[in-house]
Amino acid sequence: MTAAYTFDVFSSLDGFGAASGNWTGYWGKQGPELLNHRLALYGEEQRMVFGANTYRAFARMLASSTEESEVRDPWVTRMRSLPATVVSTTLEGPLDWPDATLVSGDAVDVVARLKEESDVPLRSHGSLSMNRALMAAGLVDRVQVTLFPVITGQTGLDPIFQGAADFDLELIESRTLDGNTQELIYRPTLHV
Repeated sequence: MTAAYTFDVFSSLDGFGAASGNWTGYWGKQGPELLNHRLALYGEEQRMVFGANTYRAFARMLASSTEESEVRDPWVTRMRSLPATVVSTTLEGPLDWPDATLVSGDAVDVVARLKEESDVPLRSHGSLSMNRALMAAGLVDRVQVTLFPVITGQTGLDPIFQGAADFDLELIESRTLDGNTQELIYRPTLHV
């Protein structure tokens, strides 16, 4: 049996993973229900999988933060304590991340092997280009989108699915958090 792989991503309504300008983390829309849900989600046993760019961004962001800052929400601290695989052909160890393994090679090959060998589910938060390639290869079992109630048409950064293949999505779970943020979990199938 292969380990399930979840591509976990935050998004504005118009499909951006971040924004410039005066937007803050979570686009300023985080509430206690969202943060508690994320903490419970990351409390489960799992292995994180990151591409090099997302690993660098998390490592830089966490290194410059304090325990009191928004960046260090308890779920992020818990995510950092989970075992992680960082897929990169450009990074060199050692990594500034507890229990992280650096694996050089093509992400499709690395994740296919991880899915066969892992005793726990796999999860990737972010790593957009890597996860688009994994989806195209049929390796993503679930796409978990946390949809924040904002449109960032002028300031949006990191279009989540730009350049992705076409997919049919089967909604397998949904919930509303704090009355206005949607979490949607889909099973993707390559559209042919």
